[in-house]
Amino acid sequence: SLTSTDKAPLSKSLLLVPSALSLLLALLLPHCQKLFVYDLHAVKNDFQIWRLICGRIICLDLKDTFCSSLLIYNFRIFERRYGSRKFASFLLGSWVLSALFDFLLVEAMQYSFGITAASNLPSGFLAPVFALFVPFYCSIPRVQVAQILGPLSITNKTLIYILGLQLFTSGSYIWIVAISGLVSGLCYDSKMFQVHQVLCIPSWMAKFFSWTLEPIFSSSEPTSEARIGMGATLDIQRQQRMELLDRQLMFSQFAQGRRQRQQQGGMINWNRLFPPLRQRQNVNYQGGQQSEPAVPPPLEVSEEQVARLMEMGFSRGDALEALRASNNDLNVATNFLLQH
Repeated sequence: SLTSTDKAPLSKSLLLVPSALSLLLALLLPHCQKLFVYDLHAVKNDFQIWRLICGRIICLDLKDTFCSSLLIYNFRIFERRYGSRKFASFLLGSWVLSALFDFLLVEAMQYSFGITAASNLPSGFLAPVFALFVPFYCSIPRVQVAQILGPLSITNKTLIYILGLQLFTSGSYIWIVAISGLVSGLCYDSKMFQVHQVLCIPSWMAKFFSWTLEPIFSSSEPTSEARIGMGATLDIQRQQRMELLDRQLMFSQFAQGRRQRQQQGGMINWNRLFPPLRQRQNVNYQGGQQSEPAVPPPLEVSEEQVARLMEMGFSRGDALEALRASNNDLNVATNFLLQH
């Protein structure tokens, strides 16, 4: 289920630890907040290099903490897709690069407009959060949910962009951190200057943290008996239960089919794996004779949706299988492929 943090221990740790420390500083230790101020003036003139670390991890503004936590929760999909090590490397690379861009932007403002912003930058793990908007924009397909006011439409990505805009406008100079994050995310995602090879998590370090921290922050898969929202009538309840069972069956058979295809090295017969799921067989009795409806022909798959899934890095075979199984529902197909 994409509604939890299973298979994303790093995202879970980024949700829990910085948020807990922010609350601790705000409620119990306000006199210690000065140690976590992101002050580039002190870094440059007083050589307080430690502020580059302390000032860029914990948010001192609880509104920034809330917005960045929600964004990290939604961006956990990248940890599931790429793995914890590659996800951590992206965060590390964008975090380091954005510090450099912060310096450049602050100096450019000081030189060009005489504006001193070095002591007014917001604290927290904000730049990597903005950097994650780059792969989010480039690799997550846009699916329209509703249309309003003619050309304007609500998509599956609208809420994330609204959260980003809220974070972007939460302070006077947070736009500097936002631009630094976006530029660093673009540099890392496009592999510019081979920064992805220099700023990456070594394999030995990934194994060490996997052994020590993953058991703490990892969580198990949701059980098949998880409660679902029930409707107001028995008919709606039965329909919701049948849809849940259908989805669970599709997940399990899809995973089994991919394992078989990986073992055999060839394509699988999707119609053989999926005897009518959506079209339940209705038994009609006409004159005492049992009749069954004819099996419909294979579903036509949208090539545009196949192309979108292939742009995300999935093979054409997997994209075709997932779209046929989900009745051309791009969101469901994407969930299938990301979880198996």
